Amino acid sequence: MLNVAIESAGYQDNRKAVRNIAFDVGAGELVGLLGGNGAGKSTTIKALLGLLKGWKGNVEIKDGARYAYIPEQPVLYDYLTFYEHLELAAASSQGGEEWERRAKELIAYFRMEKVVDDYPSSFSKGMKQKVMLITAFMLKADLYIIDEPFLGLDPRATKDFLTLIEIERERGAGILMCTHVLDTAERICDRFILLNDGTLLAQGSLHDFQLTSGEETGSLLDCVDTLLEQER
Repeated sequence: MLNVAIESAGYQDNRKAVRNIAFDVGAGELVGLLGGNGAGKSTTIKALLGLLKGWKGNVEIKDGARYAYIPEQPVLYDYLTFYEHLELAAASSQGGEEWERRAKELIAYFRMEKVVDDYPSSFSKGMKQKVMLITAFMLKADLYIIDEPFLGLDPRATKDFLTLIEIERERGAGILMCTHVLDTAERICDRFILLNDGTLLAQGSLHDFQLTSGEETGSLLDCVDTLLEQER
């Protein structure tokens, strides 16, 4: 569904922020993008979305596939209501006639019916995040790129989001998810990509990480901590 090969992208401390990173995401696969602050996760996402100038490399999305991006910080317009945001997204992405039925289902799913005509600028962080989730998932994309989705979500909304993720995977959508929540990532992701200081430190399944780190029975957190410690 997605193939990424970034030779170099972005700048940090007068050098390229990301160097020699390659990975892929298959249909129906959930891949976790991991790394500490400044590791290069955001630069990688911006590069593969075409939001950076002057980067070198290649990004291939399956022919005809539609993708949706859910940023870490909700991007909303002060002068549009919640529902008008959905209409705008549907119009700009050629969502067809199905989007409205799908939008209403998701609005009910996330229990947002009472605020559809309100302005998101007045919403809490969690409610704004739900607007972004509904906007992305109503279009039934083939590929989702999701940056730190758990920020601001309460436990119930988090469970709802994870259930929705599983439904989309069963439908065949590929998902690249950037997250710091390693215990959840361990439970839901098929594979992991670990970045450190702008380079690819490790990638593979939990078992691969256990073998690479020497933490044969360790959790994902144990493996990541050991791998990062080895690089210091």
